[in-house]
Amino acid sequence: MTSNNHDLLDTGESDDRTCLLVEDDKVFAQRFAKALLEKGLIVSVATSVADALDIVTYNPPRYAVVDLNIDGESGLQVIEALRHKRPEARSLVLTGYGNLPNAVAAAKTGAHQFLPKPATVEEVLAALQGDDMSDDAKLNFESGDQVRLTHIHTVYRQCGQNVSETARQLNMHRRTLQRILAKSPPPEESRLV
Repeated sequence: MTSNNHDLLDTGESDDRTCLLVEDDKVFAQRFAKALLEKGLIVSVATSVADALDIVTYNPPRYAVVDLNIDGESGLQVIEALRHKRPEARSLVLTGYGNLPNAVAAAKTGAHQFLPKPATVEEVLAALQGDDMSDDAKLNFESGDQVRLTHIHTVYRQCGQNVSETARQLNMHRRTLQRILAKSPPPEESRLV
């Protein structure tokens, strides 16, 4: 199969096409699993964290696509367990909760990519392979400090550059925020005129 289809068989792992899909929306899980099967993967579906952890424990897959919130539980438990059980496995978080704090948490847990829903099967396969995708199709991992700084700048801009209000929203001391902004001011294009 061709790499244009983002077929995982082209990654050098042709003997292992196993993929775990962890999703509590059963209809979505069935449709997405079928699409992944059509791309040549051997898919196991888990609709709970407990079921996913059993699969990871007894038959850790090469790839994992994990929803962030599974019936009120964190899918990051699955990512972490897979990282410990099979460090070379590639995983991504696919979620409707696509924000910076969640992306940072996913990266720290060991996820290779973080995609906000909706995402196409091609985007998921590309993310699992590590391919570059369009900027609006993925949320790139930056260093934790850079993500934090970007978040601070965003909130600062949303608060009309009001340091006190920004500090309150970030649950941070005003002087600490002032030091951060003095050391790393927001980019010129994001400053209010």
